[in-house]
Amino acid sequence: MSEVATGASVESQLEAYRSELTGYCYRMLGSVFEAEDAVQDTFVRAWRGFDRFEGRAALRTWLYRIATNVCLTMLTGAQRRIVPMDLGPAGSGRATDPGEPRPDEVWVGPAPDGRVLPEHSDPADVVTARESVRLAFVAALQHLPPRQRAVLILREVLAWSAQEVAELLDTSTASVNSALQRARATLAVADTTADVYQPMDDEQKALLARYVRAFEAYDLEALTTLLHEDVTLSMPPVPLWLRGHGDIRAWMAGTGSGCRGSRLVPVVANGMPAFGQYRPGRTGSGHDPWALIVLELSAGRICGITSFLDTARLFPIFGLPARLG
Repeated sequence: MSEVATGASVESQLEAYRSELTGYCYRMLGSVFEAEDAVQDTFVRAWRGFDRFEGRAALRTWLYRIATNVCLTMLTGAQRRIVPMDLGPAGSGRATDPGEPRPDEVWVGPAPDGRVLPEHSDPADVVTARESVRLAFVAALQHLPPRQRAVLILREVLAWSAQEVAELLDTSTASVNSALQRARATLAVADTTADVYQPMDDEQKALLARYVRAFEAYDLEALTTLLHEDVTLSMPPVPLWLRGHGDIRAWMAGTGSGCRGSRLVPVVANGMPAFGQYRPGRTGSGHDPWALIVLELSAGRICGITSFLDTARLFPIFGLPARLG
């Protein structure tokens, strides 16, 4: 009864778990918008059942049980969210048509750190939390069946014991351990390696500063020197994706040349450096929103660039202005 008898309102007790539950649901669902809906549904169910809860289990465990059931229900019959690289081989940088945009529910989307990562005082917890919401990792999770996905997140990310997970999922510890083994095998073939973003790291800060200067000057030669040879570029919701210096440079010099004169506003997404990109305004003044650019870093270079083009939905949740100047 201790958690119930704190004297705090039910709402304030539930609200204390919002960010970590949103992060959990985001990893499960691949969309921060769906994750927030799932958490709201979780809170409604918890509020309605709070009188029956009576502190028989830890409030956190009870909320995770509800949230897991909500996510599993949402995933029943749902299409697996993907990234453009899941659709087939890389395209050509000389392509003039990036393909027909696909609906939002097709794609793994980005998430602001503040909505999916709880505050941590331990630096090791910060590193683990950032790694566990990286786009590549969240995309890899979507390849797992929903219950395996829940087991892996609870065991590997949140460090729950096999017994705790078994109780939450109403199954046996042997079943949990088996599901975890299968999930690990699936993720082992996914490319989820990249450097952890450390905002105060001088080398990473210098790399990002050079990226901003090169991009805003549209200096493709300088920009190319910052990229890994096998760097990837994707642009959800369009299916085209590119790999390597040559194709990315050809794209930026050709079809993508409308980005010349852009301005970048720094944010953080999925534990990684990101920028709101604004292209020169169509009216001839100011800059209009164009993309949320999320970068992946590795060994002092940029190894992944994802430009999310749905600025109408994404810019508000990242606190980015509707227009520059």
